[in-house]
Amino acid sequence: MEDSVLLREWFDRVDSGKTGSITATQLKSAFAIGNLNFPLSVVQQMIRMYDFDRNGTMSFEEFLALNKFLVKVQQAFSDLERNRGFLATNDVYEAISKIGFVLDSPAFYTACESFDQKKNGRLHLDDFISLCIFLQSARRQL
Repeated sequence: MEDSVLLREWFDRVDSGKTGSITATQLKSAFAIGNLNFPLSVVQQMIRMYDFDRNGTMSFEEFLALNKFLVKVQQAFSDLERNRGFLATNDVYEAISKIGFVLDSPAFYTACESFDQKKNGRLHLDDFISLCIFLQSARRQL
C-alpha cells in the first residue's frame, strides 16, 4: 500500500501539467533524474507497451503496470550484477531467463550487441532495461 502512495507522489511530480497523464518526454526526464538515461524511442516504447487506452500518454494505472515490469527487470539485474554495476553477457542470459524470455543463441548475441551502448560486453541497468523493453514489446507483437 505504501508503495502505491509513493508511486502516486512520484507520478504527480512528473505530471507537471497536472493532466492526469505523463508524456514520453516527461518520463524520460524523470528517469534521467534517477541516472537512467534512455533514448526517447525507448521511453516511447515503454508507453506504447502499457498505453491501454492508446492515447499516447501514460495514466497512473498504466504507469503502475510499467512499474511492475520495471521492478521485475531491476530485480533480475540486481540478483546478478554482484556490485559491479553491470551484467556480463552470461549474466544477461541468466537474467532474461529469470524474467521469462527465451532466445536462441544468435538472437541473444545480436540483442546484446544492439543494447551494449559502450560495446564492451557489459550491460548497465539502463541498457538491460532497454533490452527487456524491446523483448517484451516483441513478445506482445506475436
